[in-house]
Amino acid sequence: QVRLVESGGGSVQAGESLRLSCVVSGMTHASNCLGWLRQAPGKERERIAAAYTGGGAIYYADSVKGRFTVSQDNAKNMVYLQMNSLQPEDTAMYYCAAFYGGACLGIDYLGRGTQVTVSS
Repeated sequence: QVRLVESGGGSVQAGESLRLSCVVSGMTHASNCLGWLRQAPGKERERIAAAYTGGGAIYYADSVKGRFTVSQDNAKNMVYLQMNSLQPEDTAMYYCAAFYGGACLGIDYLGRGTQVTVSS
């Protein structure tokens, strides 16, 4: 059974940082990419960061480029999201995800999410 379990969400003030972690287990094949999605109330789900598991291109949404950094520790089956300079518009449920396909666009697996709330 594939499991992606997120941790590290919470409530912060604007300008502060958070680091999300995700442990990946049970995968019998290697997805192309690992990364993060988010969804705010009333908004569509947004892929914010994805990186190939074997190294190479990393994709960021324009809304987070320059502030968020995705990284992986393949030995520990972990994926991280360092979020700096958080703003109220970053408030959302954040989901760890395994992707497939070109440009890491297809969603293979999704975690249950961790809430991030940013107040002004």
